[in-house]
Amino acid sequence: MDGEKKYEASISAHYGRSDLSEEIFGALEKAGRKITSYKDATTFDQFHMRGQDATRELAHLADLKTGERVLDLGCGIGGAARLLAAEFGCRATGVDLVEEFVRTAAELTRKAGLSDRVDFHAGNMLNLPFEENLFDAVWSQHTFMNIEDKPRLLLQIHRVLRPHGRLALYEVAQGQNLPVYYPVQWASDPSISFLLPLDPFKHMIVDAGFELLHWQDVTEECLQWFQSIVTKMKHRPAGAPPPLGVNLLIGPTAAEKARNTVRNLQEGRIRVVYGVFEKRW
Repeated sequence: MDGEKKYEASISAHYGRSDLSEEIFGALEKAGRKITSYKDATTFDQFHMRGQDATRELAHLADLKTGERVLDLGCGIGGAARLLAAEFGCRATGVDLVEEFVRTAAELTRKAGLSDRVDFHAGNMLNLPFEENLFDAVWSQHTFMNIEDKPRLLLQIHRVLRPHGRLALYEVAQGQNLPVYYPVQWASDPSISFLLPLDPFKHMIVDAGFELLHWQDVTEECLQWFQSIVTKMKHRPAGAPPPLGVNLLIGPTAAEKARNTVRNLQEGRIRVVYGVFEKRW
């Protein structure tokens, strides 16, 4: 198996679950809930810190406008793409390496009545299957940390963006203290975790042909959010059914990964940042 195929297999093994759709729709049925709107899935379909609040904040920072085409890298089960279509009037396309994420994203989107404005593709974002100058914005939330060859990804992003298109990202970066505690949501061990410190990460993007428009460290906000999640987990009554949250995507290790992420944030082992960039040429 060559390096790229091995990497794809490792990512799919970490995130992929063959029964994901059945588990999500089974949990919804057990809770007496149905998907008739994108809002019905927002408790579990935003696979990043601070959920839909972070998605809305980044969309405003990126100044997304009605009718713009947005490419969502590492789209997961499509939560951000659906929100951007429903609330910001965008035409969203999602791409993810994990096929079960893509299938689930398409089904949730169909049930929410947004298939005419949101579509999904399974594939490696290092080989994007799109023509040049197609998208007004490229969107990335908690995606770059799984990418070792970031310059190659940035070349792909630059290629598919229209002139003066924006790259909007919400990413985890390496902190000043090491090592990072594992497992965490994006990696069970360091083999698929490729964090960069904030400044080298920012300069890498600028050097790839982008102008910095906005850069904001939101580590403290993420820590407060995660602490509230861990507190809720601790105080859930014994035997109570699990909440319809991102634990549906993570599975039985959700609590351990949440505790490790809180420790990483508290101890300065990871940072979290918003970034908005414009394609220069």
